[in-house]
Amino acid sequence: MLRQHGYELILGCTLDPQFGPVLLFGVGGELVEILSDRALGLPPLTTTLARRMMERTRIYRALQGVRGRRAVDLAALESVLVRFSQLVAEQRWIKEVDINPLLASEEQIVALDARVVMHSAATDVTQIPRLAIRPYPIQYISTAKTKSGEVVRVRPIRPEDEPAMVQFHKRLSDSTVYMRYLGFLKLEQRIAHERLTRICFIDYDREMVLVAEWPSPSGQNEIVGVGRLSKLHGRNEAEFAVLIRDDFQKLGLGSELLTKLLGVASDEKLDRVVAVMSAENIAMQKIASKFGFRLEAPNEDHSITGVLELSEIQRAAP
Repeated sequence: MLRQHGYELILGCTLDPQFGPVLLFGVGGELVEILSDRALGLPPLTTTLARRMMERTRIYRALQGVRGRRAVDLAALESVLVRFSQLVAEQRWIKEVDINPLLASEEQIVALDARVVMHSAATDVTQIPRLAIRPYPIQYISTAKTKSGEVVRVRPIRPEDEPAMVQFHKRLSDSTVYMRYLGFLKLEQRIAHERLTRICFIDYDREMVLVAEWPSPSGQNEIVGVGRLSKLHGRNEAEFAVLIRDDFQKLGLGSELLTKLLGVASDEKLDRVVAVMSAENIAMQKIASKFGFRLEAPNEDHSITGVLELSEIQRAAP
């Protein structure tokens, strides 16, 4: 019915007993079973993850433009994948869904046919598989004001933050790096792609990383502070760490990030939060003490461990 040239793609989702909803993208139309050119992914997707999923297919090369044909609007196709994954993540009653073919050309992207299968109304919602990856926790997006009056936006980190994290580390002094990592860590090591990938692309169910974002005079949003809360394996507790850019230190931003991290810890029903600090980091020790952390005697490596018993605070709450 639609007379238009383009590439026939498939975009679908089905349930896996272990991973829950699993996304599929690749060649669609009549050749979907013959060519078997597809990539799998887990919802929800970001634009970066959507692009990586597309890149794992052979059709991706053609989508970039071949034999005189103009390239498909890849940014728009990314957006389709992201929104499709959000649909799957938000609507748990969807059992199967696919768009086939999804016609993509340089002019537009059109769904020519689609199919949706729902769970039976008699299905127990607790038996519906959950997402393997926790959705982006928008509930932790907020604002904070520094002592100098600067308003910063605090939000969970995203995979797209890697370039901003590189610039953040370039603005840290040797002293700040030493206090945070209990030793010297070269800039080349801190901004290595492999390392920043692990830092920016996280499982929000295992750890929470909050970044403080400041709109600089140049118009660019710059990361000026990072707070991390990492759950410890096999224990109902987590370790926190805070790193503030030198020009934003002593402005109360560290306390703001710690306040929000403790709020996350409370939501996760953790028993305690711990921190390992350098014995020389007096500023961090003061902040921890202010929040009720019990500071233990220095360890052999001249570090100090702070412990906050959240279970006691929760029991004492009315």
